[in-house]
Amino acid sequence: MTETLPPCPECNSAYTYQMDALLICPECGHEWSPDAASEDAAEVRDSVGNVLKDGDTVTVIKDLKLKGSSTVLKVGTKVRGIRLVDGDHDIDCKVPGIGQMGLKSQFVKKVAD
Repeated sequence: MTETLPPCPECNSAYTYQMDALLICPECGHEWSPDAASEDAAEVRDSVGNVLKDGDTVTVIKDLKLKGSSTVLKVGTKVRGIRLVDGDHDIDCKVPGIGQMGLKSQFVKKVAD
């Protein structure tokens, strides 16, 4: 048996084994399909449903007031090299003229590269 099985996604145990089409963890009892492991990553989508990934370029689709200042991020502002993160604001980026900030994916649209 030269094949190495992935660790349990629930408890990270290395003692997983395969039974029929499922992988099973003997420590926590979790069962999962080997194909489902790659599908677990959550997709971040823009306002029109395009899948976003790190390094994409997006534009802002509505004026956004910046908390704590009188500055407004205008419609059509292009942001290059986004980075996807977990949380409420799922995009970290550097906005030209403003600096580092977090954006919600529902207020941006992906630009074709």
